[in-house]
Amino acid sequence: MQEASTGSTVPRRQLGRYLRELRTKARLTVQAAAMALEWSEAKMWRIETGQTSLRSHDVETMCRVYGAPDGLKEALMGLAKETKGKGWWHAYGDVIPGGFDLYIGLEEAAATLEEYSPELIPGLLQTKDYHRALLRKSRPDLQAEEIERRVQLRVQRQILVTRSLDPPVLRTVLNEAVVRRPVGGPSVMAAQVDRLVEVSALPNVSLRVLPYTAGEHQGLNTGPFILMRFPVRGDGRSHEPPVVYVQGFTGALYLDKPHEIHRYAEAFAEIWDDALHEEQSTTMFRQIAREMNGP
Repeated sequence: MQEASTGSTVPRRQLGRYLRELRTKARLTVQAAAMALEWSEAKMWRIETGQTSLRSHDVETMCRVYGAPDGLKEALMGLAKETKGKGWWHAYGDVIPGGFDLYIGLEEAAATLEEYSPELIPGLLQTKDYHRALLRKSRPDLQAEEIERRVQLRVQRQILVTRSLDPPVLRTVLNEAVVRRPVGGPSVMAAQVDRLVEVSALPNVSLRVLPYTAGEHQGLNTGPFILMRFPVRGDGRSHEPPVVYVQGFTGALYLDKPHEIHRYAEAFAEIWDDALHEEQSTTMFRQIAREMNGP
């Protein structure tokens, strides 16, 4: 059994939010704070968005510049020590795309993941051969050994779905094209669709297909996205604010403003309602697998 481990991701994001609030209360722009601290604006952005760990000394300096009270300064210096923690994925640092370690940590900490995927089977649901086929197409420069390292990283991420300790609720909508496109060839895709049937039987997983017959739908406007929500504490507040992850060709966006979360939550609800129900989707998976396998 693999225990849930968020490494330093959540503490980094929490610390970044506290420091951003302190800077705002001090009425300092990012540029002004960067000048006072003799840092670059890029470094300030990485700190406030939880992209990097911090030394206690740096936090102490920031608190002094921002005029933070001593009690809060000591608490944030303690939190800074937690930003040094490493998750299981640290062992795969050589093959993790730049910045993707932040996403993996959030994925590990999430209580619910709601995803719309118009082009690909999501990573948590991919078979090894499907992922290999994608890697060979997107990165023809990779050697066989590095491909296998990346495949193993994907397998380790997938333990999240079946772990015995509080596995997240996974609600996914796939565009019909995703399950009909024969990535890796018919036999590889047939095995992939069979995998969807298997995973959809898990109590924490719900898969739906958005059929061609749905016509125009909200996903045409949003593109692919993942809405992550986090566990609720005893006082009823979320341990970590929701975040929307949007993967682009040259980088990723992490959206966490309340109005952004609201818009994406509404969009997902519409996409979910327009999709086939789980039973109908599973029937489609089985039919497509038979077609891929041939007579």
